[in-house]
Amino acid sequence: MEFLTKLKALSDRVASLKEKIETEEATKNAFIMPFIQILGYDVFNPLEVVPEFTADVGIKKGEKVDYAIMQNGNPIILIECKHWKENLDIHSSQLHRYFNVTKAHFGLLTNGLIYRFFTDLEEKNIMDKEPFLEFDIENIKETAATELKKFQKENFDIDKITNSASGLKYSTAIKDILMKEITEPSEEFVRFFTKQIYSGKQINKKVIAQFTEIVKKATNQAFKDIVNDRLQSALHKEEPKETEEGEESEEPESKIVTTAEELDGFYIVRSIVRTKIDINRIYSRDTQSYFGVLLDNNNRKPICRLHLNGGNKYLGLFNKDKSENKILLNNLDDIYQYSDKLLETISMYEEQ
Repeated sequence: MEFLTKLKALSDRVASLKEKIETEEATKNAFIMPFIQILGYDVFNPLEVVPEFTADVGIKKGEKVDYAIMQNGNPIILIECKHWKENLDIHSSQLHRYFNVTKAHFGLLTNGLIYRFFTDLEEKNIMDKEPFLEFDIENIKETAATELKKFQKENFDIDKITNSASGLKYSTAIKDILMKEITEPSEEFVRFFTKQIYSGKQINKKVIAQFTEIVKKATNQAFKDIVNDRLQSALHKEEPKETEEGEESEEPESKIVTTAEELDGFYIVRSIVRTKIDINRIYSRDTQSYFGVLLDNNNRKPICRLHLNGGNKYLGLFNKDKSENKILLNNLDDIYQYSDKLLETISMYEEQ
């Protein structure tokens, strides 16, 4: 099973179980130990993973960190765990103390949902205040998964991770600044653009106020255009369709725009049917009139269709005759109510 697929499976597990997890110990057993296993470490082998690892701090003896991942008898990653409802912001100082008194190169603070990786980029043997890698397991992105693969047992290389950690940390910080500026542009951000396009003699507070909304709208639209362009190149292109006479017709690609909402719907459908089939057999096809989800990239095996671009939202389900039944959706989460129907459709094609 691919690394990202394993992370997605853990994501589904977290989403379905977290409300039933009442203690920190249960969080470790249900969420964090499976995560360590995904990295390729044997959680039941004390030569690889030591629970309750002793990290004496000064005159305090017997201080213990929840897990230490070992290499050649030395800790390489310290893992401090909290209950999934805990706010991690108030707990980094504890990991900071442990990190400073061991030979570990990396620290991980997690509540089973949020994972924060730290190292000592700013001062040797002193853990940085800010993580160089952070992700939410319920919303795992491929970029984060790519960085995380470097921590797998088979790939683990301290120098390679450290070399990439610096660029990753600062690029993440820049991204955060950009996202903040896009949402609520600062005066400096607005002034930067205004100076380049405003022909007036003076850029005063009145001009800044006028351009703040313009900059906000322009930057938002620019990022949306970038996202749409990338989606169009990444998604499977619509294949020629057969008409009743067996002829092929093709819709003009330029008029097809895949929306974020359609992708969210696709991921929901994929999370449902992946419990029955390999995730690599699930494909998406966008058209002008609907967003299709197919089995084996085959137009004759539609799993469902998402009609989300009109006033109302519909989920299109298929019966044995391949006729479509449209069901009104109040929101995308309603798709989960039809999990059994989607799985029945998969079974129908598998039996055929």
